[in-house]
Amino acid sequence: MKIGIPKETVSGETRVAMFPALVPAYIKEKHEVLVQSGAGHGASFYDEVYTASGARIISGAQQLFSESDIVFKVQPPSPDEAQQLRDGSTFIGFLSAFVNQETVRILARKRITSFAMEMIPRITRAQSMDALSSMATVGGYKAVLLAAGNIHKMFPLMMTAAGTITPATVLILGAGVAGLQAIATAKRLGAKVEAFDPRPAVKEQVKSLGASFVEMEMPADAETAGGYAKELSPEFIKKEMEAIGGRLPKVDVVICTAQVFGKRAPLLITAEMVKLLRPGSVIVDLAAEQGGNCELTEAGKTAFHHGVSIIGAVNLPATMPLDASHLYSRNVQNLFRHLYPKVDSQPDFQDEIARGCCVTHEGKIVNEAIRIAVEK
Repeated sequence: MKIGIPKETVSGETRVAMFPALVPAYIKEKHEVLVQSGAGHGASFYDEVYTASGARIISGAQQLFSESDIVFKVQPPSPDEAQQLRDGSTFIGFLSAFVNQETVRILARKRITSFAMEMIPRITRAQSMDALSSMATVGGYKAVLLAAGNIHKMFPLMMTAAGTITPATVLILGAGVAGLQAIATAKRLGAKVEAFDPRPAVKEQVKSLGASFVEMEMPADAETAGGYAKELSPEFIKKEMEAIGGRLPKVDVVICTAQVFGKRAPLLITAEMVKLLRPGSVIVDLAAEQGGNCELTEAGKTAFHHGVSIIGAVNLPATMPLDASHLYSRNVQNLFRHLYPKVDSQPDFQDEIARGCCVTHEGKIVNEAIRIAVEK
């Protein structure tokens, strides 16, 4: 196959879908790698590095799309980019299909087989392909660094000749991949860390990282069979907010990571609850793009209310593009090899992974939930 790596066009996106060091592996498997000029510049991977690795540099996106049998991308293609993809080709990348419905229609109309990285099933044998988890790891790490850079005190306990500085107290809302990484990072920086999550199964994981777990009565069915958090009842959300509100007067930083796949993020901190935080405190809301866990979050902005900084974090992995690109490229490579184990093979749609992340194939929207949403 001719594998195309285009330059990302979304503002602020610095990641690239293929790490240069992986190019020789594709060539060894008899594929050709085409990279649009400048595609890796945001991650400090320049054209000459790709050329030295064996890739061929293509000057423009239109030529790259027209030559490629399969395109690897980070951000979902815009409708214009989808139009440029060659009829009958294949796409692997994030799609956000429920939002980018026009793009999905174009992919189906052009008989493009598309695989959405965010829809990789949460099963053991697909862990190496799980880009959501990889990017959440980067996001959770960077969220703590953002908080440390904006809080009005230091994170660690310090014993000095001038007196003792008490450690910052950090509350993590949501103990998924991003939350667990945030716990680990905050602990490394010397903070006292607490975490809350409605899934009882994560309690031991939280404690194993050295954080305390905020206790309350938990529902038995807080996650789906696929490993994603479920949307919980309004009654439970109210109890959850009460438990969180009880901790806010005692914490300096809140890292919000609670999200529900395909839904608006749960509201966990109201405008009134923000008043409970001490002046100089910081909220970093990783759910900002999904509506935010805090009522006062503004996506892509830092808001100030009642002396509290509320950071609406957007696309944090793009702020650490070298390692984020490395992880994402590995995820894509593992999915590609699973779908195409041999040079002349085709995806096996009886396989749970291929079936689970495929959105369009042979002119149809094959994911039922997305088809219903698009055809409304």
